[in-house]
Amino acid sequence: MSARRYYTLDLSAEFRQELRETLEDLVNPVEINVFVGPHCETCEDTIALVKAIEEESPVRNGKKMITVNIYDKSNPEHLEEFKKQGVERVPTVTLIDGYIRYTGIPAEEEIRGFIETIMRISEEDSGLEETTKSLLAGLKGKVHIETIVTPSCPYCPYAVLLANMFAYEAYRQGSKSVISDTVEAYENPDIADKYGVHSVPAIAINGVLAFVGVPYEEDFIRYVKAAAEGKIEELILRDYGDATGF
Repeated sequence: MSARRYYTLDLSAEFRQELRETLEDLVNPVEINVFVGPHCETCEDTIALVKAIEEESPVRNGKKMITVNIYDKSNPEHLEEFKKQGVERVPTVTLIDGYIRYTGIPAEEEIRGFIETIMRISEEDSGLEETTKSLLAGLKGKVHIETIVTPSCPYCPYAVLLANMFAYEAYRQGSKSVISDTVEAYENPDIADKYGVHSVPAIAINGVLAFVGVPYEEDFIRYVKAAAEGKIEELILRDYGDATGF
């Protein structure tokens, strides 16, 4: 079934006006990367959405505050960037060198979280608690967070924003240990099926389903820290009574 049936793309004058007013508060430039390829039903819409964000961003010192790079899998010269940022599926949208990524179009409700992520990166402020920041700075192992969403889910952007800010804060502090991957379930049903997802948002950490719903920051950092130490299944077993979590 076509993924297009599961979202609508609003690029109306009203949407663009709201976008323009929000982006006026950008502090530092932000670069967005879009990865596309052949036989991709949502790539064209993804490019249109991200280009609209670029077009409505303000100009400072003669330059757009948001710039967009487009990489096409059918172009051999672009394949190195796919590899560098760890992108395997299209469309994928990335920020901060691929440590924040959207696997699938960030449409409908997800646009809110995507724009807020851009704003916080521009402001260089994750909005996280100081304790969380300290723990993220000290992470040693790698953590891959997959937040599984659908376009119509009103709570998903909150879970995504939290995961994105964990990745951003780790990146900002130089540890680059956390990848936040927002996975659109309709475009990537095999990933949703892998975790047995029946309700969204669902969050997997290092390949283990850890949360269904929006977690509290203090709980999320416990799980991220445990994952970095290779103890995620042990923590889930302690909290839920079985290693699958649910």
